[in-house]
Amino acid sequence: MKIEFAPADVPLPRRLQTAAVLQWVFSFLGLAPCCCLLFFVLLFTRFWLISVLYAIWWFIDWDTPSHGGRRVNFLCDLSVWRHMRDYFPIKLVKTADLDPRHNYVFGFHPHGILVAGAFCNFCTLATGFCRMYPGLTPYLLMLPLWFRAPFFRDYIMFAGLVPSDKDSASYLLQRRGGGNAVVIAVGGAPEALDARPGAYTLLLANKKGFVKLAMEHGAALVPVFSFGENEVFDQVDNPRGTWLRWIQERLQRVMGISLPLFHARGVFQYSFGLMPYRKPIHTVVGKPIMVEKNERPTEEELNALHERYMDKLCELFEEHKSKYGVPEDKHLTFV
Repeated sequence: MKIEFAPADVPLPRRLQTAAVLQWVFSFLGLAPCCCLLFFVLLFTRFWLISVLYAIWWFIDWDTPSHGGRRVNFLCDLSVWRHMRDYFPIKLVKTADLDPRHNYVFGFHPHGILVAGAFCNFCTLATGFCRMYPGLTPYLLMLPLWFRAPFFRDYIMFAGLVPSDKDSASYLLQRRGGGNAVVIAVGGAPEALDARPGAYTLLLANKKGFVKLAMEHGAALVPVFSFGENEVFDQVDNPRGTWLRWIQERLQRVMGISLPLFHARGVFQYSFGLMPYRKPIHTVVGKPIMVEKNERPTEEELNALHERYMDKLCELFEEHKSKYGVPEDKHLTFV
């Protein structure tokens, strides 16, 4: 394989963009294990008191992630996130106003490999969410496993991430007066195994928990489709029924996280590596589906709203796909 190296005269802005995305990829893939290792290593050094004091703080602060976390807007507005936005680039597209007097459940599709669009749009201020939707605060749900990693839990809470369990989402949706938007990558980790360029397969047909959550709290449902989310990484072929897919699905059930074998480009060369491609991501936020509060919905009511949500998501995709390079013969597939 011939390696295509990056030119030596890359402009400074592009170098800063690459550095910003490099730290984000490392944070997503390697920072949690490093934080856990640091916590235990410090116990056997003269700095052992740091880990002990943190353990005490951790115990006191245990419930904070499920009670709205600890967003720090200053950190969400650092220039590093604007450099990350410009690397792809990532753009947030508004299609309708959202009344800040209501709470919302955003269904984000597709999950992609590293949910770059969801993070940049809803965990940072780089793409202007708060300007487009004044009075709304977004909270991206993330696997609870990551909130059990010392130090790392605080880092992700600063960005407005909260655990992806019912208690955490319910805490936010119970707020009287509205103003909260819970963002759920509905397909979750299993959907990442289908994330590859040109793929429009969504794990949604039997995913109804987020719909029930919206009904129980009377929160409006908002379909969100992120065009380009699957284009920024390649993935080793793993069709359903193959031994690789069987192993990945088994590990996902055991560990709670999926392990897609993805690749793209490197830092100093464009031929291989774990850095995403520079391909645009357009995250389109659809119109809200108003939901009446129903704490005990019947299966028929749940199915009806779920069908309506899928129809609205398809309409959103079909309406905007031609603007973002999706062929006319491509349609969403639900599994």
